[in-house]
Formats: sequence, structure tokens, C-alpha cells
Amino acid sequence: MKFIDTVNITVTAGNGGNGCIHFRREKYEPKGGPDGGNGGFGGSIWIKVDPNLNTLVDYRFKKHILAKNGKNGKANNKTGKNGENCNIYVPIGTRIINSSTNEIIADLNTKKKKILIAKGGNPGIGNTKFKSSINRTPYQRTLGKIGETRFLKLQLILIADVGIIGLPNSGKSTLISSISSAKPKIASYPFTTLIPTLGTVYINQNQKFIIADIPGLIQGASKGLGLGTTFLEHVKKCHILLHLIDFFTDSKTIINNIRIIEKELKNYSYNLYNKPRWIIFNKIDNYKKKKEMNEKIKKIKEKIKNTKKIFFISAIEKMGTEQLCYSLFEYLKTIYSS
Repeated sequence: MKFIDTVNITVTAGNGGNGCIHFRREKYEPKGGPDGGNGGFGGSIWIKVDPNLNTLVDYRFKKHILAKNGKNGKANNKTGKNGENCNIYVPIGTRIINSSTNEIIADLNTKKKKILIAKGGNPGIGNTKFKSSINRTPYQRTLGKIGETRFLKLQLILIADVGIIGLPNSGKSTLISSISSAKPKIASYPFTTLIPTLGTVYINQNQKFIIADIPGLIQGASKGLGLGTTFLEHVKKCHILLHLIDFFTDSKTIINNIRIIEKELKNYSYNLYNKPRWIIFNKIDNYKKKKEMNEKIKKIKEKIKNTKKIFFISAIEKMGTEQLCYSLFEYLKTIYSS
């Protein structure tokens, strides 16, 4: 399924039904008085979360969503049938924005969250309601009100506790498939991940956290190059970022890698740049000589001594990944308990 994270739609609630003008004309009661019924309420439009969805693709071509109109009132004081409500189902993490004003209406970030986005029109009143002691034959009614129309932007922001970022081909897809049940595409060439991938990491049966593999960033991503800003938005709600780096390269390239990602985060959002970020060096299994690897680790640590947390792992061999997951879980516990 194609990943769609932003769509523009128009929603129109149903109109209220019109009131009815009618008089009873039965045998022996040729002038039985007014009996026109009220109209029905127009259908409203709700936006609801469906936890089984992970994309907004359903609304890529379905741009105008309509609820049913209320039915008109009828004789014998029969009220018109209410118009059916219309439900729009979206993934968890969907942001609703007023396209006309750019105002954020709501963030649907929990499973059972829903919002009334367009209210159906009120019904018209039949002539029965206008009967009085001085107006016994009212030829009056009201028309149903028009339902609300709203122009919306739906923007999906993935909800994950941990986000994995890094240059293409650093092993992000391998890591998420190694520590969770997610099965992203893995290959030896860049940009194998073209859509974000969510995975659940289980510490035990009752303790878990959500991790997201964000498609590879490149130099200039904050200005729209490569996959650009398309997926930088998705890491905003993560509590912590893992900057994954291919350790099987020279020290100069590694330091340059760190600087590139730091610069792109800073250029895109200073808040994102200041988010807790651990550096994870991947592919240590490529070093056959432990002495050579330890010397390089020492050298790298000296150059990035201001970094709070550094891990050395092999995602493909699952070396160090268990300790990484436990450390992440312990860190997240402090976030949720504060």
C-alpha cells in the first residue's frame, strides 16, 4: 500500500429537512387543522481513529465527503428521517488542519479519539408548531438549515517512542527488523526505505515501546533534497532519536556523517535538534580484529566526547542490540513517569 501522509479534503454535512405545511382532510373532519411534521436533522461528519490504518491513501482521490440530508416532514405530524452521519476513519497520529486558516483543529493521537468536524443542519419546523388560539390555520413553516462545509488538511504524523535516523544505507531497516517484528525492505543500496516503518519492541510480555525507521536523510534534506522534509515531520513526536552510523568507514567520514545529520535537524527545527539523541555505531561485525576495532572506538569517543550516549552494535548479528533496547526502555520509563 502506498504511504500517503498528507491529503486535502472538503467535508459537507447534510442539510436539515424542511418542515411540512399540511392540513387534515379526513371524512367527517374536512377542516381537521394543521398536521405538518418537522423535518429531520442533517447528517453530521465525524473523524475517528482506526488503529488498523497506517496511511491516508483512502482520501487521495476521494476529495469531497458528504453526509446525508435530513428528510422533509410529512402529513399526520410525521417527522422526517434524520440524515445518516458520515464517519471518516484515519490512522493514529492524524492531525486535522483548517486549510483556510492553517489552524490546527485537533491531533488524533489515541485509539478511541474522535471529533465532530462538520455539524448537520437543524431541521425545519412544520406548520403544526405554528398553531395557536389566534392562528388556527397556519400556512407557515421553516426550511431546514444548511449543513456545515469545511476545507481540511489531514496530516499523518507517526506516533513512535523512538525514531531511527541516519544517512542512507547505515542499517536502519536491518536494525528495526532485528529488534522488532517489522519487516521493511533491506538491500545493499541506498534509499531501500521509501516510507516510514513502525515496529514494536517487546522487553517482555507486558513491557514494550514503538520504534520508527525514518527513511534516509541526506545533506540538504531540510531544504527538500532527497526525500526532503517529507519525513522529518514524523520524528517530531518521538521522545528520543537514534542516530545510526555505519562504523565500517574511516573516522573522517564518520565525523562528517554526524555533522551532516546535526545540521539538517538544526536547520529544520531547533526543537528537533535539541531532542535527546543517542549515537549508534552499526556494523562492528565487519571488524575481524578486536584490537583494531577498540582503537577506532577510542579514537571516535575522543572526537565526540560531548555526546551523552554512544552504543556500538551489529544489527545484522544482533550484537549489542539487546542492551540498547533495555537502555531505551529504561530511558522511556523516566519520560512517562515524570
